[in-house]
Amino acid sequence: MALLNFRKRDTATSAKPPVNRQVEAFLEGYSIEVMPRTAEKVENFRDLLPEGTRVYIAHIEGTPIEDMVATARRVAREGYPVMPHFPARIIKDQATLEDWIARYQGEAGVDQALLLAGGVEKPHGDFHSSMQLLEAGAFDRAGFKRLHVAGHPEGNKDIDPNGSRKNVEEALRWKQKFSETTDAEMAIATQFAFDSKPIIAWADALREAGITMPIHIGIAGPAKLQTLIKFAIACGVGPSLKVLQKRAMDVSKLLLPYEPTEVLAALAAHKAADPDCLIERVHFFPLGGIKTNAQWVIDNGGASGTPAAQQG
Repeated sequence: MALLNFRKRDTATSAKPPVNRQVEAFLEGYSIEVMPRTAEKVENFRDLLPEGTRVYIAHIEGTPIEDMVATARRVAREGYPVMPHFPARIIKDQATLEDWIARYQGEAGVDQALLLAGGVEKPHGDFHSSMQLLEAGAFDRAGFKRLHVAGHPEGNKDIDPNGSRKNVEEALRWKQKFSETTDAEMAIATQFAFDSKPIIAWADALREAGITMPIHIGIAGPAKLQTLIKFAIACGVGPSLKVLQKRAMDVSKLLLPYEPTEVLAALAAHKAADPDCLIERVHFFPLGGIKTNAQWVIDNGGASGTPAAQQG
């Protein structure tokens, strides 16, 4: 089975394909990621996203906290739960961490967060890992209801430069223990990947290792191949990058769009066959644009993709 699904659409002559019911069930409660600058391009999220969709707000180095909070406030006012990123390495100190939490909570009603190290090589201050953010206790004191941590189905060379998964796995075991002491619900939100087999193998290995935190699996939304390669390189995607590079060598496929149809169908089938697997939700990285990603879910997700504006 091909890892990627590249095909041209002829909207004038092609009938809309029937909804894959396993995919529809798998997409229920999906989440999506935005940034302040990409959110500005969306006139009304309720025209695109189902009621209750969790919206992550990515915090890129250099983005003022004021812009982050303003985006959180806007998205929350449109009726969506907001999960801002807290990248440890760009948070100067405990006072800054508590200030950010207070701003998000006070101005946008935020009570959930994604904690991650962040893509910055040199920490700006006292924090360098998500574990330190958890240990700081600020989220528990503020009464946050949900905390997510990062997962890497294909490993992470920033954490394990030698290509192993030793440090990543040790960190997840630590976070598993922490999840058993906090009142917040915890889950693992992963980097995107394009092949279902290593994702499933990774999730199964975590379960065998005693990890019980549910996985919200990262999926790249529809995008041009060139765009995917750019983001895959920037995000350190592993074996999947080789797949994209191989595709890029074929000029006939270079201009064709990528859609996550096959990887989601395979993951949905696995979830249907093994309901107790750790993979619980889908988290979209809208690399080809929020509107494009939302429209794909509307077209392929059945009831799970119906925007709030169209829900009765």
